[in-house]
Formats: sequence, C-alpha cells, structure tokens
Amino acid sequence: MRVLVVQNFDSEGLGQIGAALVEAGADIDLRRPYCGETLPHDSAAHDAMVVLGGAQNALDDEICPYFPELLDLTRDFAGKDRAVLGICLGSQLVARAFGGENRIGAASEFGWHKVSLTPAAKADPVLAALPQNFPIFEWHDDTFVLPEDAVRLAGNEIAENQAFRIGRAVYGFQFHFEADRPMVRDWSTSFASLIAERHPDWSDRLDDEMAHHGADADAAGLAIARAWVATI
Repeated sequence: MRVLVVQNFDSEGLGQIGAALVEAGADIDLRRPYCGETLPHDSAAHDAMVVLGGAQNALDDEICPYFPELLDLTRDFAGKDRAVLGICLGSQLVARAFGGENRIGAASEFGWHKVSLTPAAKADPVLAALPQNFPIFEWHDDTFVLPEDAVRLAGNEIAENQAFRIGRAVYGFQFHFEADRPMVRDWSTSFASLIAERHPDWSDRLDDEMAHHGADADAAGLAIARAWVATI
C-alpha cells in the first residue's frame, strides 16, 4: 500500500493518520509542494492520497501555484476509485476540485468543539462507529458549499459542512481529527504568537481544555483514521 501525502504548511503533520497508516504497513510518499517539491502527474504509482491543512485558503493559487495541479490529481485519484482524504485546507481543496463553492472567512473555529453526525453517517464506513456527538480539534476560518454529488456526514452550528464523502472513498474533514493531544500541544508552542493574536487566553486554557476534551477527541480521531485507511 503506497500513500501519497501532500503537506501544505510547516508543522502540519499526519498525526493519528500516520499512526493508522503505520499500523497498516503503508509506504508513505511525502511531498511538500509549498517548498517546491513536485507532485506526481497522476495516481498510477499510489493507492491513496492525503491532503493536509495549512494557513492558506483554498483559492490561494497565487501563493500556491500548484493548487490547480493538485485539484487535477485529486480528480484522477477519484476517477480511478482510489481513496482520498482531505483535512481542513485539504477538505476545502477537495470541495473545490468537485465544484463546491469556497467561502473564505465565513466560519472561524479554534480549539476543541463538538460536531454531530448526520443520518447518512450512520451508514458510512468511516463514521458509522462514531458517537452521534463528539469533541474534535478545530482550527479554520473558511468553509465551503458541498459539491453537488457529495454526501454530508457531519456538521455543527459554526460550519454546517464538517465532513463529507464523494463516491466510495473520497473524504473531506474540516476538523483536525489527526490532531491528538501531543500535536495540539506542539501547535500551541510552534504557533504561539499567531494564536495569541486572536486567542490571547489559549495558553492559560490549554491544559483544562485538553483534560476535558482531549481523550474523547483522540479516541474519535484515531477511529476515523483507522476506518479511512481501511477504505484503501
């Protein structure tokens, strides 16, 4: 099993997705096109693709001139029935690839927040085993209108479209289910000045928030990661 991972920003790692891929014995092919690394021309050499998050928005083609190529690659994976996973910015790019409308600055969330599954999620192979409501880590300002053929799987009052599926195994997750407690703590250090500009009390709240929500969020995130890997 060979999995292409597209990283879009420093410190945006695989987290619990990586743990699930290692458990499955996957060969991970990490590409960082924002650093000038090339993307494959098509999906022929890979069984699945993961598109990670970033501080950019999904329409930032000027900052990230590789975005149109990545959209084509996403459609190629989908057209060959190969699993795709988009996280945060990655989900917004998946939505764009299939005709969804990106809405910049329309939904801001940071920290652990509750999301709720839709009725369709109860028959979904990745989300069916999850609780109806669970906490998960969020960090985004943007959202999107679902592509025409997408199945809405989760939402909350801030972002109606928190998770969706297209076809058999193309998934977009607005929330950061890959971000377990160690990753959140690392982000809180690595991006401390950026976070403090908008959430000046975060460093004071972090330990309490983590104690209250972290274990349930980590369990939900790892379950999602393992279930998505199983779709490959």
